Amino acid sequence: MATYVALLRGINVGGNNKIDMRELKTSFEQLGFKEVTTYINSGNVIFDTTAKSKKDVIQKIEATIVRDFNLNIPVVLRSQIEIDNLIEHVPHTWKNDSEYKTDVWFLWDEYRSKETLKLIEKNPAVDKTQYFEGAIIWRVKKADYSKSKMNEVIKTDIYKKLTARNINTVRKIGEIMND
Repeated sequence: MATYVALLRGINVGGNNKIDMRELKTSFEQLGFKEVTTYINSGNVIFDTTAKSKKDVIQKIEATIVRDFNLNIPVVLRSQIEIDNLIEHVPHTWKNDSEYKTDVWFLWDEYRSKETLKLIEKNPAVDKTQYFEGAIIWRVKKADYSKSKMNEVIKTDIYKKLTARNINTVRKIGEIMND
């Protein structure tokens, strides 16, 4: 049995792609997943499975979301080990708080490379970025956000192939996965 988190892209954002988390939990349980837990309304589902193929798990989840909610929602799947390693890698001082914005961008497989950092425009004076195992960690002082290039990513193809969570959410997901 392995523990995973399914990170659904673009649900319950700005009133679009609405999915009730209780209903989503039920859909995951009907797929045979165990210990299913959702965390906040942005589509974070933690569960256990004996399935060996991550690709098969993703396909089943995406097909179930289409069937149960009539939405075509892309899913990123990360194991407990991958989340633990990511959390360990990010400096503990990198937080999402009143002074800093720190996001983790989980990448689809075709962009799961350190080379992806070179495809993203950054302002070196204010943007701090790191690549780590299928994710880009982006940190900027909130006072400098208007100088940041973080919002420019929305205009790129890469943006369609990632799902973002703030670092506090990622750390909380890690705690839940380890309980």
